[in-house]
Amino acid sequence: MNVRDAVMAGIAKQLGHPSGLRGRFVGVALNRGNRRFVNAAAQALEPRETDEVADVGFGGGVGLKFLLARAGRSGRVHGVEISDTMLAAAARRYRRDIADGRLTLHEGSLTQLPFADGQLSGVITVNTIYFVPELDRACAELVRVVNTSGRIVIGLVDPDAMAKMPPTRHGFCIRPVAEVIDTLRAAGLTVEHRRIDQGFPPFHLLIGTPDAKRQ
Repeated sequence: MNVRDAVMAGIAKQLGHPSGLRGRFVGVALNRGNRRFVNAAAQALEPRETDEVADVGFGGGVGLKFLLARAGRSGRVHGVEISDTMLAAAARRYRRDIADGRLTLHEGSLTQLPFADGQLSGVITVNTIYFVPELDRACAELVRVVNTSGRIVIGLVDPDAMAKMPPTRHGFCIRPVAEVIDTLRAAGLTVEHRRIDQGFPPFHLLIGTPDAKRQ
């Protein structure tokens, strides 16, 4: 592996699991780069002020801010992360919301969520599925924790744009959007697909709601 590939592999590793001082810088960069994307996902979730919602794989934590703003004083927000570095950063940034009982942080992953069956009214997860080899298991787990009137919003960068980004050549699972939609449908969801072309890179929101058979 040449020097450039080694650097790209290191960046890819940090994007998937930020850690240490470099991970903290990655978290800041994720917030800046993904802000409009994550905000669009939070808007698509359409949480009500009494809902219990979660951001799974929240990274730099900007999604927690958007969900807290939409959940209101009566709602409850959860943040789920595999990275201790990101969990610690969010605990510092949102200490007042945690103290007020509006936000709870958890260590967990897309394939092992720390919630009871049907506990949540909604979940967002943005730029996370590239790091999950077992997409069907992740989709089934998301469906498990959302109630029958809830909503799941998955955000992903357009696969063609992703493939042109050097770090994604190192361990990223880049899937066609149609494959992700099919996996969500197989898990029991009706899926709305929104492609967002404003700005770069273009991205996709997949908005899943439990289908009639599940209800």
